Amino acid sequence: MTTTTTNTTVTDLYPSRGTAEVKIPRKDPVVWGAPGTPGPIAGTDLESFDRDGFLAIEDLITDDEVKVYRDELNRLIADPAIRADERSIIEPKSQEIRSVFEVHKISEVFASLVRDERVVGRARQILGSDVYVHQSRINVKPGFGASGFYWHSDFETWHAEDGLPNMRTVSVSIALTENFDTNGGLMIMPGSHKTFLACEGATPKDNYKKSLQMQDAGTPSHEALTEMASDYGIKLFTGRAGSAVWFDCNCMHGSGDNITPFPRSNVFIVFNSVENQAVEPFAAPVRRPEFIGARDFTPVK
Repeated sequence: MTTTTTNTTVTDLYPSRGTAEVKIPRKDPVVWGAPGTPGPIAGTDLESFDRDGFLAIEDLITDDEVKVYRDELNRLIADPAIRADERSIIEPKSQEIRSVFEVHKISEVFASLVRDERVVGRARQILGSDVYVHQSRINVKPGFGASGFYWHSDFETWHAEDGLPNMRTVSVSIALTENFDTNGGLMIMPGSHKTFLACEGATPKDNYKKSLQMQDAGTPSHEALTEMASDYGIKLFTGRAGSAVWFDCNCMHGSGDNITPFPRSNVFIVFNSVENQAVEPFAAPVRRPEFIGARDFTPVK
């Protein structure tokens, strides 16, 4: 399959959403930067990122900075105008805000975080180029019943529905509350980023309206997840507020419901290489809105 841009035709290296679920070996590097390239990440940590698909950092931002970003998150979710904005996703059961997208454009406070060299510098080092923000959001997971995110590969969706051609995209989840082993933390299958799982089934029109509340199209089968979990295992991330996890776009990951009294909130930023700009979707009838999959490829400076 191919997809066409204004000037070029791009071959689909990772066909998905077809008649069968298929495993495809990764065709792209994990770490794109040249060995020895200066940056915030040590060489041994880059090697572990290449091997496992993730890198946990205990203290990415300070306690004082955490307070600034958490206060801004609370301000945003309490604002009626933000709640009414299409970029806010509402939890089906509680009717509370679940996520606010494009937060770096809504808030200068979060825009400054995106530009922080501790953040964007790591993205450039992993991806080996200038980067732009493909997606940003704050996730709010209050206690007593906030829903989780089912197992998935982000790249499967970003490729199928946003048109990202290659696996040259990295995410960072920065904790704004403590991540316990009980309040719905991030889980990743280490090493799963080396295999692309093409999912079965077509993409409905405007699938994003449903998938941002509860993932359906683009989700793996129970059989595939059982096999992958047996092969790779599952890593659960815990850590204090201010800690962060960087992870490759093709990691199989998810999180459970939070039925504890302890909230779990984070800011989530997706950096894509400027050399991997989105084309037309590979397996969806229409593009998702730009607040979910950006078409502004301006590098972060």
